[in-house]
Amino acid sequence: MPVFLDDDPPILICADLQVEYLTPGRRHLIRDGDAATARCLELLALWRNNLQPVMHLKRIAQAAWFNPSSRLTDWIEEAKPRPGEMTFEHPLPSAYSSSRFVDYMSNIRNVRCILIGFSLDETILATAIDGFHRSHRYQVIGDAVACRQAGTGDADAYKQAVVNVVGNFATIHFSAELIRTSGAVAV
Repeated sequence: MPVFLDDDPPILICADLQVEYLTPGRRHLIRDGDAATARCLELLALWRNNLQPVMHLKRIAQAAWFNPSSRLTDWIEEAKPRPGEMTFEHPLPSAYSSSRFVDYMSNIRNVRCILIGFSLDETILATAIDGFHRSHRYQVIGDAVACRQAGTGDADAYKQAVVNVVGNFATIHFSAELIRTSGAVAV
């Protein structure tokens, strides 16, 4: 059950909302791309309208399949960070692989982070685990996350299995639980 706390606004963390994950034929093409993107953009708009803190994570890996000079690492147009929104680039799956992110997170008190975005089976999972071990509170929005195409087998079962693992390190909510009827955030 969500707790309504107006004095401790949560930070919305948009994980890897990059073109790479929506480009057909790419290794990291996510499933449920349209639905997850729509939900992410809805939550991002809500946070922006309520003037609540927004953070953007951008995966910049040093591997042949993820060329940082490629336009595929660009933000999805509608999700580009705005002035005043924090951005952190991370080379490894966890956002904690960014020293700037580690510094920021270690210097704020009573942090509550809402994780949405792509790479559920990489960035979101790794960040939730690293955050858990630092006593940071993460909530993952199950209908605003997506993961790459599973190699074989049932894609829905794969996503649910990853969500179940993430649930060991973060609280899992859905966007309907997060949004009050007034349009305010409820967590």
